[in-house]
Amino acid sequence: MHLISIDPRALQENPNKARRSKSSPQADAVLLASIRAVGIVQPPVVSVAPNGGNGFVIEAGHRRVAQAIEAELPEILVLVDDAGQADGAIRSVVENIAREPLNPVDQWRAIERLVALGWTEESIALALALAVRQIRKLRLLANILPAMLDQMARGDMPNEQQLRTIAAASQDEQTEIWKKYKPKKQDPQASWWDIARALTKTRMLAKDASFGDELAAAYGIVWQEDLFAPADQDGRYTTDVEAFLGAQQEWLANNLPKRGSVIEVNDWGQPKLPAKANQVYGKPGKGDNTGWYINPRDGSVQSVAYRLPEKKTKTVKGEDGEETVVDDVDVPKVRPDVTHKGLDIIGDLRTDALHEALAKAPIEDDTLMALLILAFAGTNVSIASGSSDNPYGHANCRRHAARLIGEDGRLAFDRDLLQQVARSLLVDVMSCRRNRSDSGIAARIAGDAIGADQFLVNTATEEFLSCLSRGALEAAAGEAGVAIGSKLKETRAAFVAHFSENRFVHPAALIAPAVDDVQAFAAAFAEPDAALVEEGEDDDDHADPDVGRTEFANDSDFREATE
Repeated sequence: MHLISIDPRALQENPNKARRSKSSPQADAVLLASIRAVGIVQPPVVSVAPNGGNGFVIEAGHRRVAQAIEAELPEILVLVDDAGQADGAIRSVVENIAREPLNPVDQWRAIERLVALGWTEESIALALALAVRQIRKLRLLANILPAMLDQMARGDMPNEQQLRTIAAASQDEQTEIWKKYKPKKQDPQASWWDIARALTKTRMLAKDASFGDELAAAYGIVWQEDLFAPADQDGRYTTDVEAFLGAQQEWLANNLPKRGSVIEVNDWGQPKLPAKANQVYGKPGKGDNTGWYINPRDGSVQSVAYRLPEKKTKTVKGEDGEETVVDDVDVPKVRPDVTHKGLDIIGDLRTDALHEALAKAPIEDDTLMALLILAFAGTNVSIASGSSDNPYGHANCRRHAARLIGEDGRLAFDRDLLQQVARSLLVDVMSCRRNRSDSGIAARIAGDAIGADQFLVNTATEEFLSCLSRGALEAAAGEAGVAIGSKLKETRAAFVAHFSENRFVHPAALIAPAVDDVQAFAAAFAEPDAALVEEGEDDDDHADPDVGRTEFANDSDFREATE
């Protein structure tokens, strides 16, 4: 076998060549571009024409010869094979089958090495018949953390979306995440999903931006190109979410249309329409309004059409009897002296004071037993009783009762232990909080009985005072001798400063309930008069719903039952 230079047009096609299917135009374009850029790297193999013919027949490299002719090369180097025809046939088959394509990671590194040798991205693209954008993408992949590239070169390749996220991250970020998620000896596969998730950043796309280059420069927004996005789309993006949203807000404020307004969005990203407004799903009318907002998911400016209700009117007669049509103005609701949040704070303060009083205040035995009865009369108490149809209960008193059981399985306690258990039980049961644990007025009656008001903490705090209406705050300030400012903020500040060393308890926070409320509570649950019960025995409408329970009409009956 020897090397000669010959005009490619003088070479003859081999009628028995192994590759007879026509190659794709894309593959031919790549080969043509590479030949024009660097020439033929591997010379084709030819043999002398059989049967005494003139010239040479191509044994291997038909596509190289064809593209050399297309590139108008005057001569090319070829290897002349002196072996027999059988050897040429097997060589042609082996050349097209026994080949290993270049590993993707090796391709990326090869592109980067060409750049290091002085090749420009444009010249590499021309030589490989690829777009310059594709060369930049391959270079971006070549600059992934070397340890990750080595893992990919072993065949452990992430999917395109994961590769896109990893390549967009900095080397420092990749290094930090790789230390955490690199493969272990027992699991040689990398968890690319976890790696990509850890490197994921929120992207704001340039195609969703309504502002121009001036606002982008003013907010310091630098667009980055997503080389993985389709080439015919604007793939620019930024990870500076705050700057992007700020530029969108400014553009929106400066470009509001007529009858347009900026509206907020709720926690789910849906627009919040003005009060009593109805969204218009069809074509908006002339009198309709548009609300403009920024979608928190992608930062795009969006709008929604809505319609405000017509003004209500009413006819009013004057003193002279003449009727006049006027606007029916809704009377605004009067703000309560204490807001719901304030009532919640009061409930918490009452409960804490009640619990502290139950744990520390001196309580006589008779009073303690009365408190226990009041605790189980609370609205937050639910007990599963053997006489009840419902076997499930929400109050768990077993842990307290267990303290009264001795080693022999019988009740064994002294008076001090009994008081401790009773106090602990009362603390668990009685509550003034504004939730399902609220015991109602029963807890307040109990707190008043043991002086729980003295355990209330200072309510002269900014958090609580902000829950009071102007009238309630100024009334409390007047009674406490606090100077009333022109603004509520000044009055609250003076209130807090005045009671910085002392304790102030707002009357609304006191635990002791009103006498009328206590009497109403007692009357609602008092036993009915015996005479009235006898008169209504035959009346089904007054029948006792708790049929079958044991009743004690008076003290003598109770004594008989206990005997």
